[in-house]
Formats: sequence, structure tokens, C-alpha cells
Amino acid sequence: MRIRAFTPQDLTALTDLTVETFRPFYEDSFRPLVGEAVFANQHGDWRDDYRREVPELHAPERHLYVAVAEADDGLAGYVAWSVDLDRHNGSVSHLAVSAQHRRSHVGTALCEHAFAHMRGLGAEVVEIGTGGDPFHAPARALYERLGCTALPTAVYYRQL
Repeated sequence: MRIRAFTPQDLTALTDLTVETFRPFYEDSFRPLVGEAVFANQHGDWRDDYRREVPELHAPERHLYVAVAEADDGLAGYVAWSVDLDRHNGSVSHLAVSAQHRRSHVGTALCEHAFAHMRGLGAEVVEIGTGGDPFHAPARALYERLGCTALPTAVYYRQL
């Protein structure tokens, strides 16, 4: 596996991977949990949201970066992060690993790559978030293995 910087040729594959990775959360977890009205209001257009969002993730002039993991059989995953130079903070916004490459340390390598880049830009702290639901349990385990400290939060939804 090789980690490299994002190129515009990666955009379609990264968008497809994002939709593929998070479809089970939105459709099989979040939607049944909150019901149709809340789902439609909060994430009813989640696929199109990602199609608009992913192209904006890499903008080095705004301190937004994406790194891609390539394996012999193609795209293994990607990580997106930003750095607030004034506050010396980094933030991982997206991490997606293809189904066939999960449990092979791709996520670990991508996070460590992003962390090193952030340190190189002067970041002293990194924030990385995920959900508290069963779908996100592997992400929580990864972040804990990386030495991150979880801060419990709760988000509530209710149809009015």
C-alpha cells in the first residue's frame, strides 16, 4: 500500500467510496432509528451532500488536505483533514476505507499520515470525531488505538 496526495483524477473514486462506506450508516442505522421525517430533514440527500462536499475537501491554499491510500487492486481509502495554523489545531473530517481493505491497518496508516502532516504544519492537537452508534464502533476503536481520548456527547432528534 502507498499513501499519496490527492489528485483531481481521484475525485470520482473518492466520492464513490464515501457513498459506499457511509450508505449502511444512513440507510440501515440512522434512518430506522430516527424515522422518515427526521431522516429527510437531517440527511435525506446524503448522497448528493457527499457529491458536493468531497470535491471541496482538498484545497491546500485553505489548509484543507486529502491523502489517498492505493493498493495493488486500486483505491484502499482516504483521509481528509484541515489545519488551523493560528490555533495550532488539526481536524480530521473524513476517513473512509474500502470494504476489502478494512482490518488491514489502512485507516491507521492514513490517520498517522495526516497526523504527521499536521505536526509538520505546526499543529499540536488533533480533533477526530465519529458516531457513538454500532456502525461507528470500528472507528472509535481505531481512534482509541491511536491514543485519542473520547469525549462523550449526545445528540438528540425529535420530530416536531
